[in-house]
Amino acid sequence: MNIPFSNIDWEIIPKVEYAGETGVSFWQTVQFQGLRIRIVEYSAGYFADHWCQKGHIVHCLQGEFVTEQQSGENFTMSEGMTYIVSDEQSSHRSISDKGVKLLIIDGDFLKLTDIDQNGNSSSEE
Repeated sequence: MNIPFSNIDWEIIPKVEYAGETGVSFWQTVQFQGLRIRIVEYSAGYFADHWCQKGHIVHCLQGEFVTEQQSGENFTMSEGMTYIVSDEQSSHRSISDKGVKLLIIDGDFLKLTDIDQNGNSSSEE
């Protein structure tokens, strides 16, 4: 993957609305080959409509939200906090009582890899 120097003006990236089980999210997305960068805002009362198993780096820019694990654990994330997880390492979903603004980065670099006996890695498809 080769990404040239890129300046992202989030003010001109359109917001796309997605319904949650309750509330809505707004995504502004920049896509490169194998890399997605998003500013995501959850409305007050947002509750995700699905369990996600995709890997992410999630950084809380403003507000607070809970990332709920299907295993029963909950993690409250507030401004300045970050979580990271690889693909298929958890089933998680987001909940926000008062609304939140996030920077989310995901892509091929978060796929699971197998290490063979010679120390070579290969991505699982």
